[in-house]
Amino acid sequence: MHISAKADYATRALLELACEPARPLTCEAIASSQQIPFRFLKSVVGELRRAGLVRSQRGCEGGYWLGRPADEITLLDVARAVDGELITLRSEPLAGLDYPGPASGLPGVWRRIEAEAAAVLGGTTLATLLPAATHEDEHDHAPGEHLTRQGAA
Repeated sequence: MHISAKADYATRALLELACEPARPLTCEAIASSQQIPFRFLKSVVGELRRAGLVRSQRGCEGGYWLGRPADEITLLDVARAVDGELITLRSEPLAGLDYPGPASGLPGVWRRIEAEAAAVLGGTTLATLLPAATHEDEHDHAPGEHLTRQGAA
């Protein structure tokens, strides 16, 4: 299974937003914090916005927020928002894959792998990946204070 740079960057950006849900973050701030190329992140965030995973506001007080609560956004949502199909074979979805003769059982294996990956990603929300301090203390920090990000899985 290939995890694309888009899916990785999108997830990292969403986790940044999830750490500070009360205030908007700019793409520049996210890119700097996560060491992601700004131009690439800008296009990825656009895809996340179209999928409803982030919302945005223009202007000097603008930026990006999560489009839904962190406990309602799964890694499967993120992967599908930026990559479409979870797993493809030669850029084709696995659904209609069929091989003749001795290889006839192989498409079923590929589909089982896809189903297992979807189950893991679908069972993992942004909230489960946040450091414990974010869950316990998110309202105890002053606006703009950055929470510790150690301990994320």
